[in-house]
Amino acid sequence: MPSQETPLNARLDIVPAAPGVYLMKDAGGRVIYVGKAINLQSRLRSYFGPTPRGNNKVMAMISHVRDFDYVVCSSEMEALILENNLIKRNEPHYNILLRDDREYPYIRVTLNEEYPRILKAFHIGPDREKGAKYYGPYLSGDLYHAMRALRDIFPTKTCKRVLPRDIGKERPCLNYYIGRCVGPCRGDVPVSAYRAVVDNICRFLEGKYAGLLREMEEAMHEAAERMEFETATVIRDRVRALQALMNRQSAVSGSEQDRDVLGIARNVGEACIRKLEIRSGRIVGSSAFFLEDRGEDDAEMLAAFVLQHYPNAPLVPPEILLPALPQEHEVIEAYLGDLRKSRCRLRVPVRGEARRLLDMAAENATQALRRRTLMVGGGQSAIEAALDRLGAHVGADRRLTRIEAYDVSNTGTADKAASMVVFVDGRPVRRLYRLFKIATVEGQDDYASMREILQRRLARAEDEAFGQLPDLLLVDGGSGHLGIALEAIRESGLPVLAAGMVKDRKHRTRGLALPDGRVIELMPRRGEEDEGSTEDDGMERETTIGLLRLVTAIQDEAHRFAGNYNKKLMTKRNTRFSLEGIEGIGPARRKSLVKTFGSLKAIAAATVEELVATEGMTRVAAEAVYRHFREGGQS
Repeated sequence: MPSQETPLNARLDIVPAAPGVYLMKDAGGRVIYVGKAINLQSRLRSYFGPTPRGNNKVMAMISHVRDFDYVVCSSEMEALILENNLIKRNEPHYNILLRDDREYPYIRVTLNEEYPRILKAFHIGPDREKGAKYYGPYLSGDLYHAMRALRDIFPTKTCKRVLPRDIGKERPCLNYYIGRCVGPCRGDVPVSAYRAVVDNICRFLEGKYAGLLREMEEAMHEAAERMEFETATVIRDRVRALQALMNRQSAVSGSEQDRDVLGIARNVGEACIRKLEIRSGRIVGSSAFFLEDRGEDDAEMLAAFVLQHYPNAPLVPPEILLPALPQEHEVIEAYLGDLRKSRCRLRVPVRGEARRLLDMAAENATQALRRRTLMVGGGQSAIEAALDRLGAHVGADRRLTRIEAYDVSNTGTADKAASMVVFVDGRPVRRLYRLFKIATVEGQDDYASMREILQRRLARAEDEAFGQLPDLLLVDGGSGHLGIALEAIRESGLPVLAAGMVKDRKHRTRGLALPDGRVIELMPRRGEEDEGSTEDDGMERETTIGLLRLVTAIQDEAHRFAGNYNKKLMTKRNTRFSLEGIEGIGPARRKSLVKTFGSLKAIAAATVEELVATEGMTRVAAEAVYRHFREGGQS
């Protein structure tokens, strides 16, 4: 821990007594904490003076700090915004981070495009800065219902035609003829008319139903007065669909005020914040967000959530109800007011209707956290029982804390990748995940690839970038892969246990391969699921199922992470290959095109003007790319 004689302490006298942001760095120069202060000198002196002050988390952080930096700001508001941006950019280990949970998708509306599309997305992308909107995240069932409602109420394009490129090339699809699409592909629908439909979708997703309903009813009556009865009938059906949706949403507030309600629930190591979106007295949306719980109080967690979530949210309401008021709530209110362009109030209700809404949000947060726990192997006691059983199988002398799992993804000889996922206390910790690009293996050789990545990982046992050594190392595969792992561990001389995760013919997790040659079967045998019988090794069925869920979650996560990286490498290589043969397109322009458009398909669909606007592109080069994809080039 830094003391009075350290260089850090000696630098405190030159730190200004002004508002700003400070960055704590470890021995490797990595930012491990970002904070803000009204008085930088006073705050840093509390960390590095003769008697450092703080809770257990702060003291643990201080013990790893080897350097610090700071940025002076003109105001507390400026410091708040800079702190939030630096946390997002660096994802420091000791800050509260809102997790990017891909189990909960968003609805993406590409307002940055001439003909916007309505898509499913698993994270907020860079196109948001260009005007795209993201709504959610949704539970899977909620997303399905929302997308179905959109199709029932708004006549928008759902086909894969690229507009304006494909306008007039083919006849409209069936949706046009049954009134479920306005048919922009025909070429006689003005862009402004189509965007008006999409704008109404955004209003719908923001819960502005009353105005929508009024406008649709007016359009229906006007069509009837013009004796356009077929059009009036189509609009009538959409009005009924919207009314049915509104009827399913029970009124929860007598007030017409728009507000968000935040509830928080916590389990060992994890917290959930549930947001209820209330518009015109009705709940129109509900989203769950997850954060790692390192012992911060509710007010700190809520402050971190508000600052990380609302800059990306499609709407900041005039009021946010929450169970605890952040210490710097006035600055946060001012920041939200700037985002909203009018006042936003944070409030802790103590009684009445608003308190009832807060209790409802808290109960929903508890339920969401319970469901998430089940997704990775049951409640806390079930996870502990599964970890104990797993530890007994592999010969651990204490409960397993950190488990690392490895998977190799081979879809071709050119794009070989591997993943390391980390579970701590039975739960995934995504900031500790690592990816490996196979460097020394020729062809498709799973065993050699597994040997390479394990040797590379174990050789970096002291590297802080990887964190501590695992208690257990799991490999995707049976006895053969396990043998490779055991050999790598023996060569390293490190005290690490290992086991293999075995799948059945349907690629479902079924058991564990152990170092003594046994394979423990975890999958219940057919006909025994309802009888409460035990497996051959004598484990109770409930514990067996708990262990199976845990191992399945670990194996699936390792496979997903490796597979996604493999696809990314393959897409990158294919894009490079497709662009390499175009005259005037070298590495710099190729990189610029990929950065701007994101995919080969988007590059192929781009106009000459869009290509020219790309950094580093000339008109000659843009025309060469345009011709390449329209005169027999790949697309």
